[in-house]
This record gives sequence, C-alpha cells and structure tokens, in this order.
Amino acid sequence: MEMMDSFRHKGMRQRLVQELIGKGIKDKHVLEAIGKVPRHLFLDSSFVSFAYQDKAFPIAAGQTISQPYTVGLQSQLLNVKQGDLILEVGTGSGYQAAVLIQMGVKLFSIERQKELYVRSNNLLKQIGYRGRFFLGDGYEGLPSFAPFDKIIVTAGAPFIPEKLLLQMKIGGIMVIPVGDKQQTMMRIKRLTEDDFEQEQVGQCAFVPMLKGTVN
Repeated sequence: MEMMDSFRHKGMRQRLVQELIGKGIKDKHVLEAIGKVPRHLFLDSSFVSFAYQDKAFPIAAGQTISQPYTVGLQSQLLNVKQGDLILEVGTGSGYQAAVLIQMGVKLFSIERQKELYVRSNNLLKQIGYRGRFFLGDGYEGLPSFAPFDKIIVTAGAPFIPEKLLLQMKIGGIMVIPVGDKQQTMMRIKRLTEDDFEQEQVGQCAFVPMLKGTVN
C-alpha cells in the first residue's frame, strides 16, 4: 500500500475540517487531529477519492469507517485531555484510534474481528500511530488495564454494558451509541463508585456491537 499524503490530501482535509466546524464541532484539539490524520489511508482503494467527504464508507469484514462528523462528535464528547488513558471498544478501520492518538492519549483498543484487528494494527504502526491493540470481546472491556479516564464505543450497543461502566475512573466519561437499528448517542459520567449521570446527545446509526470474537 502506498503511504502517500500529498498537499492535495492535506488541502482536502482542511476543507473537511471547515465542514465539520459548520456542523458544530468546536473542540480545536479534535479539529486539529482530524486535520492531520490521513483518512484516505484507512479506506479500501476504490473509495480513496471520497476519503474527505463527510460520509461513512465500507471497509473489510462488513464494517464501515465512521463518518468524520461522528468521529469528531464522539471525540468532542469525551472531553479528551493529553495523557488520558482511553479504552476504545471497536478498533474497526483504526481511524478513530488514530485521531485519539494524534490528540496525545494513551489508547487501549479492542476489536472482535481478527481480520480488522490485524489490518488496523499493521496500518497504524506503519503510519506511526502507537497504541495497545487487543483481539477480544468489547463487552468485557480490558479489566486488567482499568480504570480508564475515558471509554469510547464505536458500535451500536443494545444496552450499556455494566462491565464497561465499572472500568471507568470516578469522574470518567463514556461515549456510547445505545439502541438497535437506530441508536441514541449517550454521554455517561461516573460520579461516585455507584452513581452515574447520563446525557442523551442525539440520534445516530452504527453497525451493531456483537459479543465474542471472529477469526
């Protein structure tokens, strides 16, 4: 795969950033990261010319690379701080992971499909994005590395997984789409050992969050 990131690509990214500002993404660190991550490298070659449109596109294993607006929104809702310990559930293409790593976080990411896990892990290493990547069941999280400052779920969960809630630090934030065919984006803050505050942010559509792993 040719790892080209040309002036043309950079210009297209800046136009995408302006489009996201127009749609309400305000966090300058999120916008800077989206302006730097070469999204075209995460797409199947047949879609590369569309890489900087604000749209989701198919990737391997019947999954999609998230719409840039969605990546921007979820990242903004996380209120990311440099050095945050973040758990991502659903590595997928690796694009959301790259945006978070670009923002200076310590990222732990879990993917259930081996094909995607291998592909995204290799690509992120090739282009210089270092995180910790795991093949596993997102519903279980990564208890041995918990507690996390933030948790981001990039698939539609039919319910909020309790095991993930308990892997958040007190004061931590989880951003998760909840629902079946259509989801509601939820922002959950852990207030105490037992108390959580939930906020509904709007409607969205993600591929479903499934249990187990796939070889």
